[in-house]
Amino acid sequence: MTGPPRSDPRPETARLAGPRCDPPEVTPGSGDPGAPSERLARDLLRVEVDGREFFLLGTAHVSRESAEAVREAVAVLAPDAVCVELDDQRFQALLNPRRFEELDLLQVIRERQLATLILNLVLASYQKRLGLDLGVAPGTELLAAAEEARARGLPVALCDRDVRITLRRAWAALSPWRKLRLVSELLVSGFDSEPLGEEELRELRRRDVVSELMEELGRALPELKRVLIDERDAYLAQRIRETGGRRILAVVGAGHVAGMRRALEEDGSADLAVLETLPPPSPWLRLVGWAIPVGILGALLAVGLRHGAAAAGQSALYWIAINGGLSGLGAALALAHPVTVASAALAAPLTSLTPVIGVGYVAAFVQTWIRPPLVRELREVARDMAEPRRWWTSRLLRIFLVFGLSTLGSLAGTWLGGAEILADLFGGP
Repeated sequence: MTGPPRSDPRPETARLAGPRCDPPEVTPGSGDPGAPSERLARDLLRVEVDGREFFLLGTAHVSRESAEAVREAVAVLAPDAVCVELDDQRFQALLNPRRFEELDLLQVIRERQLATLILNLVLASYQKRLGLDLGVAPGTELLAAAEEARARGLPVALCDRDVRITLRRAWAALSPWRKLRLVSELLVSGFDSEPLGEEELRELRRRDVVSELMEELGRALPELKRVLIDERDAYLAQRIRETGGRRILAVVGAGHVAGMRRALEEDGSADLAVLETLPPPSPWLRLVGWAIPVGILGALLAVGLRHGAAAAGQSALYWIAINGGLSGLGAALALAHPVTVASAALAAPLTSLTPVIGVGYVAAFVQTWIRPPLVRELREVARDMAEPRRWWTSRLLRIFLVFGLSTLGSLAGTWLGGAEILADLFGGP
């Protein structure tokens, strides 16, 4: 299987998929070498640029109809190459659904990537459950496109941007309040168990519905739409341009079709190096990260100078107790192992004094080491995330709870303890 002639493919994980955005320009009974059916013609858009034909097939990533339409498109259009909204990592994950079982969770925690993993799983959970409700795995149509092309000896280009770059660019683009809003909405959607049927997915293919969805996203979180939709439209279009051949079939989520059409028809090309650039860490975030421990230690020193060493010692003990106690309580609420609870309580006062590592990673590491997740839980995590009770019965999801609740406990303790130290500093004789 081959990729784009000049660039390496990039991965992508779960995202909201919506069907096509523009009316088709291919009609049944026309075209060479074959004529698409009415179903295929409805979802297919032809764009001609500089003597090359680009066929954009908008799909729903959990629709059985889309998988069937993809196979038909490859057979009927006989393209020179097939582009799919995947990269090698996600493609391998589709080929091997149990690949997640090989994940070294301890290594993920050591590299401080647990929060990214949780976000990926939350994003995947809703789409995964749609697939389970419909009896079709998410991404089936993308895998079908690659397999059909391979069976016919056609090159396959994996054209999407690395999801880690996309998520980091999206996260960096949001203000703190918008980040909080995004996380809360993702968690709410993760627990939403209302199923969608094939008829509802078919309804999403209509232009007005998809346009409204894109406009709503743009109004609510314009920074997020720019990174998740607009940038990836340009990125996918440029990858397709770089794919060899005169007649190219691109299989993408239909929410990208309209933007990709505009990008293909515009003069010039997107700068992939710019779109792949990771945003630098915010200097303000680094400043705040160090300002808190410096402020705590400075306030304790001031208490000692103003009220004596005994008063400073009392303030320090209170800060240690409230910080460690609330972090340990958070781990206990997650039903963590007693050793994990003790680790959170002991580590929180120390980790709060440095932005290098958080207590959540310490507690999650200990919990994973003592109670490693079961293979079955690794297979079913995307589905289990939708069931609140499973967060306390699944070893894997309990690790995520330990991470989150111990972190929240430490944050609360840091602010409560800091407030008490300031009260000791400015109060009393």
